[in-house]
This record gives sequence, C-alpha cells and structure tokens, in this order.
Amino acid sequence: QAQLVESGGGLVQPGGSLRLSCAASGFPFSMYGMVWHRQAPGKERELVAGIPSVDSSPVYVDSVKGRFTISRDDARNTVYLQMNSLKPEDTAVYYCKANPRYVGYRSYWGQGTQVTVSS
Repeated sequence: QAQLVESGGGLVQPGGSLRLSCAASGFPFSMYGMVWHRQAPGKERELVAGIPSVDSSPVYVDSVKGRFTISRDDARNTVYLQMNSLKPEDTAVYYCKANPRYVGYRSYWGQGTQVTVSS
C-alpha cells in the first residue's frame, strides 16, 4: 500500500528553522517527482518546492527562494524540506506529494504536518 508520511512540523519563533521529512513506501520512489505544498487557513493550497529527480534542479515559489531547500534521498525513499529564516506567513499545513514521471502511474499525497511560526 502506497504511503507518504510527513514529520518534523511544530511551533517555531520567527527567524527559526525546521526540517520537514516525508517518508515514502509502497511505490517506486525514484520514478516520482516529489513536491511540497502548503495550505494556510482560508487560503488555497500552493506549491512550495519541487524536485523531479535526484539529478535535477529544484524549483521554488518566489516567497521561499533563498530560505527553503528541498532535497531527496532515493536510498531512503525520503524527501526533505529545510526551512530557514521562517516568517509568520509560512504558517500552514505542509503536504508532500509524489508526482509520477511516467504515464500510467498515479500520484500520492501525504496527510500533512502543521508548521506554526509565532512568537
């Protein structure tokens, strides 16, 4: 059974850091692009960062460029989101998603992890 499990969320003060992890199982991780989304209260879900494969360049939404870093470890079937210089507007539920790079495969979502940036 395919599964994505996020961890690492929590409460942090402005300017602080958190590292989110998303552990995958039940599907061929290396054949999937991995993406982090977030959804703040009352707002639509937005793409934060993505990394198509271990050899490709990551992409970021403008609001997190220079502060967030996405990476993946295909040996551990895990994708990470290192978040530095956090701001209150980064407060949201963060979700990881697996997007298939080939036709015929489905995508998967994790259950989300809460990140709250507040003093």
